[in-house]
Amino acid sequence: MTEPDSSRLIWMYRQMLRIREFEERVKRSFGEHPGVIRGHTHLADGAEASIVGSVAAMRPGDQLLATYRCHGYPLALGTEPRVIMAEIYGRADGLCGGYGGSMHLCDPGRGFLGTSGIVGQGIPHATGAAYAAQIRGHGQVVLCFFGDGASKQGAFAESLNIASLWKLPVVYVLENNSYNVVTRVEQEDANAAAGDALSVKARAFSMPGVTVDGKDPVAVHDAVAEAAARAREGGGPTLVESLVYRLSAHGNIIAPPGVPLHFPEHEAIEVFGNLEEYEAAKRSDPVPAFRGRLVTQGVLPPERADQIGAEVREEMQAAVDFALASPYPAAEAAVNYVYA
Repeated sequence: MTEPDSSRLIWMYRQMLRIREFEERVKRSFGEHPGVIRGHTHLADGAEASIVGSVAAMRPGDQLLATYRCHGYPLALGTEPRVIMAEIYGRADGLCGGYGGSMHLCDPGRGFLGTSGIVGQGIPHATGAAYAAQIRGHGQVVLCFFGDGASKQGAFAESLNIASLWKLPVVYVLENNSYNVVTRVEQEDANAAAGDALSVKARAFSMPGVTVDGKDPVAVHDAVAEAAARAREGGGPTLVESLVYRLSAHGNIIAPPGVPLHFPEHEAIEVFGNLEEYEAAKRSDPVPAFRGRLVTQGVLPPERADQIGAEVREEMQAAVDFALASPYPAAEAAVNYVYA
């Protein structure tokens, strides 16, 4: 396993900042451009280190499946932000032609095999993709991302069982963000209530399980890289629990006609009235923390960090401008790709 060098660390910081700025632009769209986003939208601010650290461990040809909280993964894989934003806005120039929206992004040419609004759907899909990779025999590995709530789905147990039996080249990354919508993780699982990490679930399937600080992109990289190396060598799957804290609410609220959609602040405040928890999470925000770490280590000069920030803001404003200028799909196109 190769540790990230200075250029790679700076790349990781840029990608984390790009994801954060993109998500902020999505959130701001509800107020600045009411009506351009229809339906639910789910952000991953707070999980940037987990996403980027994992993607940094991938090799060319590897593949990835994620949840409907999915904007950051294709960004880190190289998909242009403007086509992702256009897709979220439902425009014809979007990544999927405006058909998918926020929860159904897909860019297979970059190894991003798609997402769905169904909780846990990516787990069996990734297991099947790993089986295909095993048959091809080219050393590909599949990364599968899902949340703490999805680990209660039957598909989780079925998929991990067969992946272990067949030693499939897949890394299951359980992003534990402390909340299953508005249910705290300690209320949703007996293992968590007993004080065990969710990675303990790996024992039931005779595979390694590890829990890592998901706010540290290097720690995530190391854990996922080790698991991917094991998978490439025929050792089978690993369950990596990445501890993150999403900094926005579960999703936007569907408002009455004429009222802009909006994101409430966070379940810790909105549901449980726990402002202290949320403020503590903001103090350990992974994006400024990683910047500070790189600056302190002499990897990233402060002026270069400022320049990266300016470049990222310009890039994401251009993405919004492109999406707003993109036309809506033609009405007659509504039946395209519908099969019976």
